[in-house]
Amino acid sequence: MKNKPRIAVIGAGLGGTAGAALLARAGFNVKLYEQAPGFSRLGAGIHVGPNVMKIMREIGIEDELNRQGSHPDYWYSRDGKTGDILAQIPLGDYAVSHYGASYLTVHRGDFHALMTAALPPGILEFDKRLTKVEDLGDKVQLSFADGTVEEADIVIGADGVNSRLREHLLGVEPPKYTGLIAHRAVFQTPVDSGPLPFDMCVKWWADDRHMMVYFVTGKRDEIYYVTGVPEAEWNLSHSNLPSSQAEMRDTFAGWHPTVQALINGTKEISKWPLLERDPLPLWSRGRIVLLGDACHPMKPHMAQGAAMAIEDAAMLTRVFQQVGLDDHETAFRLYEDNRAERAGRVQLVSHNNTWLRTNENPDWCFGYDVFKEPLVEGRRKTAA
Repeated sequence: MKNKPRIAVIGAGLGGTAGAALLARAGFNVKLYEQAPGFSRLGAGIHVGPNVMKIMREIGIEDELNRQGSHPDYWYSRDGKTGDILAQIPLGDYAVSHYGASYLTVHRGDFHALMTAALPPGILEFDKRLTKVEDLGDKVQLSFADGTVEEADIVIGADGVNSRLREHLLGVEPPKYTGLIAHRAVFQTPVDSGPLPFDMCVKWWADDRHMMVYFVTGKRDEIYYVTGVPEAEWNLSHSNLPSSQAEMRDTFAGWHPTVQALINGTKEISKWPLLERDPLPLWSRGRIVLLGDACHPMKPHMAQGAAMAIEDAAMLTRVFQQVGLDDHETAFRLYEDNRAERAGRVQLVSHNNTWLRTNENPDWCFGYDVFKEPLVEGRRKTAA
């Protein structure tokens, strides 16, 4: 391994961890650097669609993820006040038979823990906050806050919406606040607080706000909601702030009794700014390439943001296997040619917040297989 080209992945979120796991399984010499001192079970849920489950199959955690997650029979969209069904998208057994993999919802921390456990020993290093990047032409030098300096032949920036590597490529530019915040809460499923049972996966809609709700365990003993609510200003020095039941009741006054029961069952609520960037003019330069939120952060309104990062990681691995690392510029171009259009389309639909509000066909999203999609060259356009 020591004589093989060195790949450094900066950021051990879902996209970076998936990338490191896939690259290691493919035989590449990879190290994963994470600025946090360790991971905890952070309070958020996540959708894992068939397009992602096929990648989890490759990593080797599909079966355990299926055991841990909740498998909704449908994605429901409902009127926030009347409860009337606006859309009913089949999932469950239909997803398995139609797309070739399941659709599930799970706690983000549990999902991340499974993926982290799939990494070979010695690949992941914590307490590595990147402070300086120097592309020296034949290698990249990485300086970290702990005083250490590492070198790599290829660097993958999976370091999120405030990516240091994006800044290195394109300069300092803060992400755009969208004028929306997301309230988030994970809590024990209420058993005596109103009109139960809840739908397994439902998005409650109104003209200017919504609430997405689903279970995050196979036992259905924990439930999660995330909202999208207008808020004119947000101080970007705060990554999140505490919210409250009182704020939620005011925000969703007059909404359906099931929504009120959810609010009543909540113990702790946080609120987060929803951030975006315009599609970037480039995803790579020299020996550095970006993936996920580092190059296409998006609103969570399609529940596909993490999926796009994981798909990016799988495509990068695929093109590295096909092209090799000696011709990294060709590999980076092929990667971008085969990811920019899809990521841009998801970014745009997420921005518009129209996904599955009516009975549309989601095959273009859920049916995508990053390992089987025909590779194209020279197609660098986005849907934005």
